[in-house]
Amino acid sequence: MLINLSELFSCQGKVKTYTLNLEMEQFHGPSGDYELAEKEPVTLTITHCGDKKMTVTGEAKLALMIPCDRCLELVKVPFELSIEEELDMNQSDEERVEALDEQPYISGYYLDVDQLVGNELMLNLPMKVLCREDCKGICNQCGQNLNHGTCSCDSSVPDPRMSVIQDIFKQFKEV
Repeated sequence: MLINLSELFSCQGKVKTYTLNLEMEQFHGPSGDYELAEKEPVTLTITHCGDKKMTVTGEAKLALMIPCDRCLELVKVPFELSIEEELDMNQSDEERVEALDEQPYISGYYLDVDQLVGNELMLNLPMKVLCREDCKGICNQCGQNLNHGTCSCDSSVPDPRMSVIQDIFKQFKEV
């Protein structure tokens, strides 16, 4: 959803509140694409501070389906995002890049709400997602989800210090 910001330039101190629906169905994160399980309308308040400078404040509530880091089952992760941005519409795209203040959600005089929410999501993604605190993960040999049951794989881990002795036994093993 795009918001035309030029309508706020008419007078200094003009404030406008928008309630918009998110158009995105998936979030493209750093480790994959996540489906949006829930999304509520985004509320943004844009204030013209003068000289084509604006402040954007608002909030967004949504939930993503993110795979558990241990067992790969999808987990519904809720987000309550608080948005606070300052926009300087006098700067060109090149000047923003030079100032390391890249704002991909600004295109000309248009504000892309989906991209703005996507940037806030990127900053608020959790480091680790677990379906539950005591998640057992998956078997590293057969891929069985150990939360649902056990498998018959050999789970004994040989001591790496004994690998030399094991090699000697393998050489003298009768065929």
